[in-house]
Amino acid sequence: MTGLYERYRNTGADMPFGNQLPAHGVAMEGYFWRLTRPETGDAVIALCGVNRSGDGPWATVGLAGHPDGFLRTAALSGASADGLHIGARAGDAFVADDRRLRVDMGPDAQLDVTVHGHAPWPRRRFGGSSVFQAVPALNQYWHPWLLGGTARGTAVLGGRRVDLTGAQVYAEKNWGREGFPGSWWWGQAHGFAEPEACVAFAGGEVSAGPLHTEVTALVVRMPDGTTLRLGNPVVSPVRAEVSDEAWSLRGRGGGWSVQVDASSPLGAAHVLPVPLPSERRNVPGAIEHLAGRLTVTVRRRGRIRWRGESRLAALEHGGVDRARAEVARRGHGGEATGAVPVA
Repeated sequence: MTGLYERYRNTGADMPFGNQLPAHGVAMEGYFWRLTRPETGDAVIALCGVNRSGDGPWATVGLAGHPDGFLRTAALSGASADGLHIGARAGDAFVADDRRLRVDMGPDAQLDVTVHGHAPWPRRRFGGSSVFQAVPALNQYWHPWLLGGTARGTAVLGGRRVDLTGAQVYAEKNWGREGFPGSWWWGQAHGFAEPEACVAFAGGEVSAGPLHTEVTALVVRMPDGTTLRLGNPVVSPVRAEVSDEAWSLRGRGGGWSVQVDASSPLGAAHVLPVPLPSERRNVPGAIEHLAGRLTVTVRRRGRIRWRGESRLAALEHGGVDRARAEVARRGHGGEATGAVPVA
């Protein structure tokens, strides 16, 4: 039975009540952290994709920050994803688990923080992908495993040393076969008046064999700790209208309704890489804003339960063709200060 379950999990799927944090053994296991410090206006992201090709494992690593406009990315040989817990490593460039995150991509691209006061994903039956997590061999799964926490540590972004002690922490992982879907959208926000609040969403084209559909998952952790997850077709659908500069989501289910509106000018965005695991290379794939404006309104049976606004929202519109077009428009690779060209 153990062997059958391992083979099932190696497709990327998890049974209800399964643990989605350990690595699945698929072509790409992605790990993403975001740190937000509203009182200073700082926002930092760190990412590591542990990829598999015929020549062995390799990593997509990145570090970026606002308001510096700093971005550094690299494709690195050798990487590992923890098969028992949450965790990833790419040599000494990226080492992370649920308590500590360290990035060292040179003397001017560093991050070293510990995380305390965790507010983990509260639901045991399903994760961020909900019922879709049980479907084998999807091109992408998503799980926001840490909806809140407090950082202690620092970053170096270009020529600036950033104190991140007290920053709000969010973390997620995504995984699937051969990288990312053809098109996707994503967002996350702390920085509300209430530090306990968090908003995260992810959507895109989902496929497995003959199955092709479009799904958006929307997660809201309200100041009192109540956590909503909308996005199951029929039961709690979420409608998304997305461009490179605007995100509009409407979700409902179980007597709840959630409205999210967000925006950020295209000129303020980075272009982040996504991996092509079997080809052992990164390509421009995601238009990423680090400090957009996001408003959220939550209603329970028509009455407002919570309304919030953040000016430090991360907002993303993904798609290889779209990102390549933006790189061509900019004429410099789409990366900012101190960037290492994507391999």
